[in-house]
Amino acid sequence: MDEQERDLADVPAAEVIASVAVHLMSAAAVKCGLSSRDELDLDEARKLITALAGLVTAARPDLGVHASALRDGLKTLQKAFREASPIPDEPGEGPGEKLTGPVW
Repeated sequence: MDEQERDLADVPAAEVIASVAVHLMSAAAVKCGLSSRDELDLDEARKLITALAGLVTAARPDLGVHASALRDGLKTLQKAFREASPIPDEPGEGPGEKLTGPVW
């Protein structure tokens, strides 16, 4: 094993999942226009938020202390998406809401 594989072997799965989720959150936040760069791209944001919802929902039993923060971050992004949309989706139809339930 090389050095990088050895390092990954020592990282618990919950930490890897949380790291991936944070990357998805960061990218979605930028695409929702929440960065100083005003990079609004709702089509891309929808894809990222839906992927995040799938990951967080599927991994929830294994996330331990990370679960609550990741669910809160996801909900915040879903709300930001709704606010940024010129024509908001119906409740339950927004990105990831089929997995998480409606977000108001």
